Amino acid sequence: MSQSHSELLGTRRRFLKMGVVGGVAGLLCSGLELAMPPLLGAQTTMTPAAALDDLMAGNKRFVAGQFTGCGSNIVERRRQTANKQEPFAAVLTCADSRVPAEIVFDKCIGDLFVSRVAGNMITSEIIGSLEYGAAVLGTKVILVLGHANCGAVKAAMHGESVPGQISSLYPHLQAAVNQAGGDLQAAIKANAKIQATLLSESSTVIAGMVKDNKIKVVAGYYDLESGAVTLL
Repeated sequence: MSQSHSELLGTRRRFLKMGVVGGVAGLLCSGLELAMPPLLGAQTTMTPAAALDDLMAGNKRFVAGQFTGCGSNIVERRRQTANKQEPFAAVLTCADSRVPAEIVFDKCIGDLFVSRVAGNMITSEIIGSLEYGAAVLGTKVILVLGHANCGAVKAAMHGESVPGQISSLYPHLQAAVNQAGGDLQAAIKANAKIQATLLSESSTVIAGMVKDNKIKVVAGYYDLESGAVTLL
Protein backbone atom coordinates (compact mmCIF):
# COMPACT_ATOMS: atom_id res chain seq x y z
CA MET A 1 0.00 0.00 0.00
CA SER A 2 1.39 3.42 -0.97
CA GLN A 3 2.02 5.99 1.72
CA SER A 4 -0.27 8.99 2.04
CA HIS A 5 1.02 12.54 1.54
CA SER A 6 1.31 13.17 5.29
CA GLU A 7 2.97 9.80 5.90
CA LEU A 8 5.56 10.50 3.20
CA LEU A 9 6.40 13.87 4.71
CA GLY A 10 6.59 12.40 8.20
CA THR A 11 8.93 9.67 7.05
CA ARG A 12 11.18 12.15 5.27
CA ARG A 13 11.30 14.48 8.29
CA ARG A 14 12.42 11.62 10.53
CA PHE A 15 14.96 10.42 7.98
CA LEU A 16 16.45 13.87 7.50
CA LYS A 17 16.72 14.53 11.23
CA MET A 18 18.37 11.15 11.77
CA GLY A 19 20.79 11.81 8.92
CA VAL A 20 21.97 15.16 10.26
CA VAL A 21 22.15 14.13 13.92
CA GLY A 22 23.66 10.75 13.11
CA GLY A 23 26.42 12.29 11.04
CA VAL A 24 27.45 14.63 13.83
CA ALA A 25 27.24 11.88 16.44
CA GLY A 26 29.42 9.65 14.30
CA LEU A 27 32.16 12.26 14.18
CA LEU A 28 32.02 12.82 17.92
CA CYS A 29 32.05 9.10 18.73
CA SER A 30 35.07 8.57 16.51
CA GLY A 31 36.99 11.17 18.51
CA LEU A 32 37.26 13.63 15.60
CA GLU A 33 36.78 17.32 16.11
CA LEU A 34 34.31 19.07 13.85
CA ALA A 35 36.25 21.29 11.47
CA MET A 36 33.78 24.14 11.76
CA PRO A 37 34.58 27.86 12.04
CA PRO A 38 33.13 29.63 15.08
CA LEU A 39 29.52 30.75 14.86
CA LEU A 40 29.77 34.17 13.28
CA GLY A 41 26.15 35.20 13.13
CA ALA A 42 24.90 37.51 10.42
CA GLN A 43 27.66 39.26 8.49
CA THR A 44 25.17 41.36 6.58
CA THR A 45 23.12 44.11 8.20
CA MET A 46 20.09 43.18 6.12
CA THR A 47 16.93 41.88 7.75
CA PRO A 48 15.44 38.68 6.31
CA ALA A 49 12.67 40.73 4.67
CA ALA A 50 15.17 43.14 3.13
CA ALA A 51 17.28 40.26 1.84
CA LEU A 52 14.26 38.74 0.11
CA ASP A 53 13.31 42.12 -1.36
CA ASP A 54 16.86 42.46 -2.71
CA LEU A 55 16.62 39.07 -4.41
CA MET A 56 13.30 39.90 -6.02
CA ALA A 57 14.49 43.33 -7.15
CA GLY A 58 17.44 41.61 -8.84
CA ASN A 59 15.07 39.26 -10.64
CA LYS A 60 13.06 42.21 -11.94
CA ARG A 61 16.25 43.68 -13.39
CA PHE A 62 17.05 40.31 -14.99
CA VAL A 63 13.61 40.11 -16.60
CA ALA A 64 14.07 43.64 -17.96
CA GLY A 65 17.60 42.89 -19.18
CA GLN A 66 19.07 45.55 -16.89
CA PHE A 67 22.10 43.93 -15.27
CA THR A 68 23.84 45.83 -12.48
CA GLY A 69 24.84 43.07 -10.04
CA CYS A 70 28.56 42.99 -10.83
CA GLY A 71 28.92 46.61 -11.85
CA SER A 72 31.75 47.29 -14.24
CA ASN A 73 34.59 45.51 -12.45
CA ILE A 74 34.03 41.81 -11.90
CA VAL A 75 37.80 41.35 -11.65
CA GLU A 76 37.88 43.54 -8.55
CA ARG A 77 34.96 41.64 -7.00
CA ARG A 78 36.81 38.40 -7.61
CA ARG A 79 39.85 39.79 -5.81
CA GLN A 80 37.79 41.09 -2.89
CA THR A 81 36.17 37.71 -2.29
CA ALA A 82 39.27 35.56 -2.69
CA ASN A 83 39.83 35.20 1.07
CA LYS A 84 36.32 35.55 2.49
CA GLN A 85 32.67 35.28 1.58
CA GLU A 86 29.67 37.09 3.03
CA PRO A 87 26.62 35.97 1.00
CA PHE A 88 23.39 37.61 2.10
CA ALA A 89 21.08 34.93 0.66
CA ALA A 90 21.04 31.22 -0.09
CA VAL A 91 19.25 29.59 -3.01
CA LEU A 92 18.43 25.90 -3.32
CA THR A 93 17.65 25.30 -6.95
CA CYS A 94 17.50 22.50 -9.48
CA ALA A 95 20.66 21.37 -11.26
CA ASP A 96 18.94 22.34 -14.54
CA SER A 97 21.32 24.34 -16.76
CA ARG A 98 18.58 26.88 -17.51
CA VAL A 99 18.37 28.11 -13.92
CA PRO A 100 21.63 29.97 -13.14
CA ALA A 101 20.83 31.57 -9.79
CA GLU A 102 23.36 34.42 -9.85
CA ILE A 103 22.15 35.53 -13.29
CA VAL A 104 18.45 35.08 -12.50
CA PHE A 105 18.80 37.38 -9.48
CA ASP A 106 21.36 39.76 -11.06
CA LYS A 107 24.00 39.03 -8.43
CA CYS A 108 27.77 38.74 -8.49
CA ILE A 109 30.58 36.69 -7.00
CA GLY A 110 30.07 36.30 -3.26
CA ASP A 111 26.44 37.46 -3.11
CA LEU A 112 24.64 34.10 -3.09
CA PHE A 113 25.27 30.76 -1.38
CA VAL A 114 23.88 28.31 -3.94
CA SER A 115 23.06 24.61 -3.57
CA ARG A 116 21.93 22.71 -6.66
CA VAL A 117 20.44 19.25 -7.01
CA ALA A 118 17.95 17.78 -9.48
CA GLY A 119 14.44 18.52 -8.23
CA ASN A 120 15.70 21.13 -5.70
CA MET A 121 15.13 18.56 -2.97
CA ILE A 122 16.14 18.52 0.68
CA THR A 123 18.62 15.84 1.75
CA SER A 124 20.81 15.69 4.85
CA GLU A 125 23.75 16.92 2.76
CA ILE A 126 21.76 19.87 1.46
CA ILE A 127 20.60 20.69 4.99
CA GLY A 128 24.20 20.67 6.20
CA SER A 129 25.23 23.01 3.39
CA LEU A 130 22.40 25.47 4.05
CA GLU A 131 23.02 25.33 7.80
CA TYR A 132 26.63 26.32 7.13
CA GLY A 133 25.43 29.22 5.00
CA ALA A 134 23.03 30.40 7.68
CA ALA A 135 24.95 29.79 10.91
CA VAL A 136 28.49 30.49 9.74
CA LEU A 137 28.26 32.76 6.70
CA GLY A 138 25.23 34.72 7.85
CA THR A 139 22.70 34.30 5.04
CA LYS A 140 19.40 35.98 5.92
CA VAL A 141 17.02 34.25 3.51
CA ILE A 142 16.85 30.79 1.92
CA LEU A 143 14.86 30.49 -1.30
CA VAL A 144 13.89 27.01 -2.49
CA LEU A 145 13.38 27.57 -6.21
CA GLY A 146 11.42 25.24 -8.47
CA HIS A 147 11.19 25.91 -12.20
CA ALA A 148 8.90 25.35 -15.15
CA ASN A 149 9.12 22.04 -16.99
CA CYS A 150 11.33 20.42 -14.34
CA GLY A 151 12.58 17.13 -15.75
CA ALA A 152 13.10 15.54 -12.34
CA VAL A 153 9.52 16.17 -11.24
CA LYS A 154 8.23 15.07 -14.64
CA ALA A 155 10.18 11.80 -14.43
CA ALA A 156 8.90 11.13 -10.91
CA MET A 157 5.36 11.80 -12.07
CA HIS A 158 5.59 9.25 -14.89
CA GLY A 159 7.62 6.78 -12.81
CA GLU A 160 9.17 5.21 -15.87
CA SER A 161 12.23 2.96 -15.87
CA VAL A 162 15.42 5.01 -16.14
CA PRO A 163 19.13 4.12 -16.23
CA GLY A 164 21.52 4.19 -13.31
CA GLN A 165 20.44 5.89 -10.10
CA ILE A 166 18.12 8.50 -11.60
CA SER A 167 15.12 6.80 -9.99
CA SER A 168 16.63 7.50 -6.56
CA LEU A 169 15.20 11.01 -6.99
CA TYR A 170 11.62 9.78 -7.15
CA PRO A 171 10.89 9.15 -3.44
CA HIS A 172 11.93 12.71 -2.55
CA LEU A 173 9.40 14.11 -5.03
CA GLN A 174 6.54 11.67 -4.47
CA ALA A 175 4.62 13.80 -1.97
CA ALA A 176 4.36 16.65 -4.49
CA VAL A 177 3.39 14.24 -7.28
CA ASN A 178 0.63 12.78 -5.09
CA GLN A 179 -0.63 16.23 -4.20
CA ALA A 180 -0.76 17.54 -7.78
CA GLY A 181 -3.12 14.98 -9.33
CA GLY A 182 -1.28 14.74 -12.65
CA ASP A 183 -0.68 18.48 -13.14
CA LEU A 184 3.06 19.00 -13.77
CA GLN A 185 3.14 22.71 -12.97
CA ALA A 186 1.17 22.13 -9.77
CA ALA A 187 3.58 19.34 -8.80
CA ILE A 188 6.62 21.56 -9.39
CA LYS A 189 5.16 24.34 -7.24
CA ALA A 190 4.03 21.91 -4.56
CA ASN A 191 7.50 20.38 -4.48
CA ALA A 192 9.18 23.75 -3.87
CA LYS A 193 6.81 24.47 -0.98
CA ILE A 194 7.19 20.97 0.48
CA GLN A 195 10.99 21.13 0.34
CA ALA A 196 11.01 24.58 1.99
CA THR A 197 8.80 23.22 4.78
CA LEU A 198 11.01 20.17 5.23
CA LEU A 199 14.06 22.39 5.52
CA SER A 200 12.39 24.58 8.14
CA GLU A 201 11.25 21.61 10.19
CA SER A 202 14.09 19.10 9.73
CA SER A 203 16.97 21.42 10.57
CA THR A 204 17.11 22.37 14.25
CA VAL A 205 19.61 25.10 13.36
CA ILE A 206 17.44 26.75 10.71
CA ALA A 207 14.18 26.15 12.60
CA GLY A 208 15.62 28.00 15.59
CA MET A 209 16.81 30.88 13.43
CA VAL A 210 13.39 31.14 11.77
CA LYS A 211 11.72 31.23 15.19
CA ASP A 212 14.06 34.03 16.29
CA ASN A 213 13.42 35.97 13.05
CA LYS A 214 17.07 35.66 12.08
CA ILE A 215 16.34 34.01 8.74
CA LYS A 216 13.44 33.50 6.35
CA VAL A 217 12.78 30.32 4.35
CA VAL A 218 10.56 30.72 1.30
CA ALA A 219 9.60 28.84 -1.86
CA GLY A 220 9.53 30.21 -5.39
CA TYR A 221 8.79 29.27 -8.99
CA TYR A 222 10.94 30.30 -11.96
CA ASP A 223 9.36 30.68 -15.41
CA LEU A 224 11.90 29.64 -18.05
CA GLU A 225 10.38 31.78 -20.81
CA SER A 226 9.79 35.07 -19.00
CA GLY A 227 12.63 34.76 -16.50
CA ALA A 228 10.33 35.84 -13.70
CA VAL A 229 10.42 34.37 -10.20
CA THR A 230 7.14 34.14 -8.30
CA LEU A 231 7.04 33.55 -4.56
CA LEU A 232 4.72 30.72 -3.52
